Amino acid sequence: MRLKITHTTEYRYDEPVQYSLQRLRLTPIAGPGQNVLSWNIAVDGATVEAGYNDQFGNHVHLVSTEGQSQKVHIVASGEVETEDRTGMFGAHIGFCPLWLFLRDTPRTKAGKLTRELVKGLPAGEELPRLHALMDLVHQTVAYLPGMTDTETTAEQALEAKSGVCQDHAHIIIAAARLMGMPARYVSGYLMMEGLKEQTATHAWAEVHLPGLGWVGFDAANNNCPDDRYVRIATGLCYSDAAPVSGMRIGLAIEDMTVAVTVKDQTGQSQTQTQS
Repeated sequence: MRLKITHTTEYRYDEPVQYSLQRLRLTPIAGPGQNVLSWNIAVDGATVEAGYNDQFGNHVHLVSTEGQSQKVHIVASGEVETEDRTGMFGAHIGFCPLWLFLRDTPRTKAGKLTRELVKGLPAGEELPRLHALMDLVHQTVAYLPGMTDTETTAEQALEAKSGVCQDHAHIIIAAARLMGMPARYVSGYLMMEGLKEQTATHAWAEVHLPGLGWVGFDAANNNCPDDRYVRIATGLCYSDAAPVSGMRIGLAIEDMTVAVTVKDQTGQSQTQTQS
């Protein structure tokens, strides 16, 4: 599938920016299941200082802001050709060893509720157990925007029994690591048919299995990623793969708006907005 994507992010501040330094993880990289035909990032109100690949292989733009600006406008856009690999990303590549993806983070540390979740899985081979885990997370944690935030942990989302795709991914990761399997967080985009409004970006989990490599699980939609998905960044949890992250000094955000349009080759489009 050929997908055209436009991702617009705008920050508006309640006073002139003294200084900010932010990382933009908004560039897809060609690899198994996707070919980047074109991509561009335009930044207004900030200066692009450098571009580099981080330790997880994500392409990052470092941007700075200082002076009298009270608005930063970022547009990432391009065209990506995708292939349905039924969730199979494949062999591990990059500088990070697989054992690193067994490491807990504050958001993915397994607790009592995660252990209970894993105990409820059927015995058997790892791949069927992971599919059962995805289904169980989907049934247990309702998709309810606004109930959690970027600091919510897997345990907190399980306790609340509600969250968004980020929380579903963190729960899958926490459970998989508890089971002794390397797991990672993936951020990107998803074209969902039949919906006029969606969350601005999407997230899912990948678990590494012997003989198969990385396999994706999207508990929010209870399916493995297919050709409607575009991957942007990966990491141990949200903080490593967030579309925009960084440091701000001497200011407060008055408002932030994110809008994403994903369009397939037939012209069908989905506009996703988050404020």
